[in-house]
Amino acid sequence: MAGLFGSSSSSSSSATNAPGDPSKDIQLGSPPEDSISDLQFSPAADFLAVSSWDKKVRIYQVSEQGQNEGKAAFDFDLPVLNCAWSEDGQKVAGVGADKSIRLLDLGSGNTTPQTLTAAHEQPIRVCAFATIQNSPVLVTGSWDKTVKYWDLRSDKPAATLNCQERIYTMDIRNKLLVIGTADRYINVVNLDRPDTFYKTMQSPLKYQTRVVSCFTPEPIGFAVGSIEGRCAIQYVEDKDSTNNFSFKCHRETPTTGPNKDTSSVYSVNAISHHPVHGTFSTAGGDGTFHFWDGNAKHRLKGYPSVGGPITATAFNRQGTVFAYAVCYDWSQGFQKNTQQQPLRIMLHGVNQEEVKPRPKGAKR
Repeated sequence: MAGLFGSSSSSSSSATNAPGDPSKDIQLGSPPEDSISDLQFSPAADFLAVSSWDKKVRIYQVSEQGQNEGKAAFDFDLPVLNCAWSEDGQKVAGVGADKSIRLLDLGSGNTTPQTLTAAHEQPIRVCAFATIQNSPVLVTGSWDKTVKYWDLRSDKPAATLNCQERIYTMDIRNKLLVIGTADRYINVVNLDRPDTFYKTMQSPLKYQTRVVSCFTPEPIGFAVGSIEGRCAIQYVEDKDSTNNFSFKCHRETPTTGPNKDTSSVYSVNAISHHPVHGTFSTAGGDGTFHFWDGNAKHRLKGYPSVGGPITATAFNRQGTVFAYAVCYDWSQGFQKNTQQQPLRIMLHGVNQEEVKPRPKGAKR
C-alpha cells in the first residue's frame, strides 16, 4: 500500500541503526496555540484528535499521503490534558483541568459537545474508551486518586475504582487496563471485573512514571516510561516474568568538551505500539523518537532531535503514519514556556522496515 511519501515498503538496509532523517516529515496545518498534551488517531477513519493546553480538542483529517485539514474543534474552560476516540470512531472525548468530560458525537453531526461538569474532584488527567459487558464505556483517571467508568447516558459513574495516588497515565487494550499513579504504583485491571485490581505493583523503574502503553495486538503486558530516561517491558502474568526487562533511552552523553562522559537524562514522554507489528516507539524530552522490537530487545531505528521536546505520539490505524507533537513539555516550569519554544505536529511516513520485528534467530 502506498503510504506517506510513496511506497511503504523499502529495502531492509533502511532498518539499520543509522540515524533516520526526519526532514521529509510533513507539518500539520493550523496546529494548537499552546503545548500539545495528547494525539489520538481514530480507530475507524483517517482522523486525528489533538488535545492542547490552549483549552481545545481539535480534529483533523489526515490521509496516508500526508494531506491534512482541520475538521472540528470543541472548547474547555481550562487546559485539556487528554483525548480519546470511541471504538466505532463516532465520538471524541476530552478531559482536563476543568474537571469536566466533553464528548463530541461526530456521527450525529452535532457541533456542540455533551458536557459532564464536575466529573471528578480534581483535574482529569487521562481518558480512554472500552467495551465492558458488551457496552461502550468511557474510563477516566484523575488527580483525585480515582478511576471512574461512565455509561455517558448518565451523569453518574457506573463504578469507581479508588487508587493509591494521583493518576498520571492510563492505557486500555481489549480487556487490559493499566493505570500508572504517583509514587510509582501500577495497577492492572481485568475489565471483566472492572471494580477490582487484578494486580498491583510498584514500577520496576526508580523514578516517576510518565507513561504506560499496552502491548498490541495481544495485550499480555505493557511498557512503562519514566522521567529518568528509561523504559520497562512488563508482562502481566507471573509465569512470563522472566521476559521482563528495562533499558536506558533518551539520554545524551557528550564525547568531547567539559561535560565529556556526563549523561543528560530526559523524560520518556510517550510510548506508542504499532497496530500491526506490535513493535513500539518511544519519544522524549530530548526531542528524539525511536522504534523498538521488545521481543528482540533491539532498537530498529532512531531519529535525531527534531528541535524540541516530543510530548505525544500516535500511529494511525494502518500503522503507516506516525504523528508526533513537538512543543514545550513543562519539565522546567512555566517560566520556560516562551515564544521561542517550538509548537508543531509532524507526520512521519512509516517505512515498514523500521517497524517490523527482527526475524527470529537474527543476531542482536
